Parts: sequence; structure tokens; C-alpha cells
Amino acid sequence: MQKRKMGRTGLDVSVLGYGAGAVGGLFTRGTAADQERAAARAIEAGINYFDTASTYGNGESERNLGRALKSLKADVVVGTKFRLTAQNRADVAGFVAQSLEDSLKRMGRDHVDLLQLHNPLAAVDAGDKLAIEIALNEVVPALEKLRKAGKTRFIGFSGVGEPAMLLRAADSKLFDTVQVVYNALNPSAGGPLPKGAPGLDYGCLLDKAKAADMGTIIIRALAGGALSGTTDRHPLAMQEVPPIGSAPDFASDVARAKQLEPLVREGVATSLTELGERFVISHPAVSTMLIGYSTLQHLEEAIAAVNKGPLPPAAVQRIAA
Repeated sequence: MQKRKMGRTGLDVSVLGYGAGAVGGLFTRGTAADQERAAARAIEAGINYFDTASTYGNGESERNLGRALKSLKADVVVGTKFRLTAQNRADVAGFVAQSLEDSLKRMGRDHVDLLQLHNPLAAVDAGDKLAIEIALNEVVPALEKLRKAGKTRFIGFSGVGEPAMLLRAADSKLFDTVQVVYNALNPSAGGPLPKGAPGLDYGCLLDKAKAADMGTIIIRALAGGALSGTTDRHPLAMQEVPPIGSAPDFASDVARAKQLEPLVREGVATSLTELGERFVISHPAVSTMLIGYSTLQHLEEAIAAVNKGPLPPAAVQRIAA
């Protein structure tokens, strides 16, 4: 599987990553045997970046991923995330340090490769939305302290929230990586937002990140599953998936995804999911793309898709338009 540099980290990461979150659900609600089989197959296929977070399944994802990787004696790149609540604002540094300690305990590790801020960024602090000033002036110093202590090698943030604040965080050059919302339904992180398209305009965040020598981790590559072209959900998957940056509701995203079916009928890809995955990896500023899996078959399909490589430029242009 193709490897790409993750910005200034110097890490070579697989273009397809393993998303162990709740949207796919295998690592939050699956069996231990299936989780280990999936991790083993991913590693065998060349996947070397695994993503989790303290909030996924209230820690179950970290617990299960740590157990599976330990059982496999896997040498892979692991990233996790923390999210501050309103109560944590009084002692940001203390919370960040304790959150990481709790994550490491759940995973059975003494450090992670990447620790990321998971809150949406905003101009004004309000509940789950974290003010950009707090992120830059309090969270970053806390992360740097943990880096110096050897608890994490690199630091990053989730690119969700107000686009102007995400661009400001990238421009600060204080973070090594950014998670970017980028998919065929909202390609604005990689180019212009199509005329009349719903959703947020992420203002070419991928190019901003590349200019800052940051690694980019694509999230919502399949728009929470909407790019499968159906509202049906696997029993392990999150049953209701609020869109991030795209249409007002999941059903509307599915309807828009169906508008891409002519490309499948023309043979550009064998399915909408393959089309969506190959669209994402076609952008040169993408380091790795996270896909969430419910079954081993989902994983096999993603592996096959990325191993076909990027889409033809003409197809990318048609989707982006």
C-alpha cells in the first residue's frame, strides 16, 4: 500500500488509515476476535496508522485497540484525541495531562505517536466549542509539555468547527497535524465549494496545511457513510450520523451521493464508496484517509479501492464541480 509523508513529522503513513471510532463501530461494539482479525488484516495489507479517541465508546475503542495491537505485537502509528468539557476550562493543562494518562492506561502504552485536540474550534467559547484563543494559548503549551515528557511524539487538532478558526490554527504552525473534513460531497478543503452546494466552506484547508508543513488526516471521507448511497446502517455502526460540514441531514447527503452514480455506471469506479475513497486520495496534500469499518468486508473493500490508486483527473474535476 502506498505510504505518504505526514508533514513535518517525517512519519511514513499508509494512505488508508484505520478509523476505530463509533461511526463504523467495530472497535466500540464488535467482538474481541473480530477486532483482532480486522487489525491483523489491516496491518497485513500495509495499513500502519490507527486512529482512536477517549470519547469513542466511552473509552472502549482505546481499550479494544490497545488489546488487539498488543496481542499482535504490532509496530504501528497510533493517534488518540481528547475533548474538553466546560468544566475542564478551569485547568486545561491538568485535564489534558490526565486525559492522556487515562488513554495510555486503557491502551496499555507508555506513549502515543499523535495526541490531538478533538473539540470544534470557534471564535467564542461555548460548551463543546472551544475558543481558538484557548486552543492556541492553553492547549498547545499543555501538549508541548507532554511532548517534552515523552508521552506523545506529535500534536494535532481536529479540523471541525468554524472554518476561519481552523485556518487560523493551521496558520499558527503550532500543530504538527490536522484532521480535515474532505469528501466528494464537500470538497472545499481541497478546492472551491461547488456552486449551490450545502455545507461549510473549508477554504482550501489542505493547501493551508501543506504550506505549514502539517500532516493531514482525512475524516468523514465517506460523509459518515452517506457515500454508500443508502441510509441503511450495519447493526454495529452508529445508527444516526449527524453530518459534519455537508448537508443539513444524513438523508440529504445520501440523495446528493446518488447524483454521482453515473460515474459508477460509466466504469470510473465499481461502487460509490470506491469512488469516494479514491476521490480523497487523489488530492496530493492528503497524508492519510480514515475509514470506519463495521465488518472485515468493509475493510477489504477499502483496501482494494485505495490500491487502485487515485481517480483519473477528469473524474476528480467532475466530482469537484
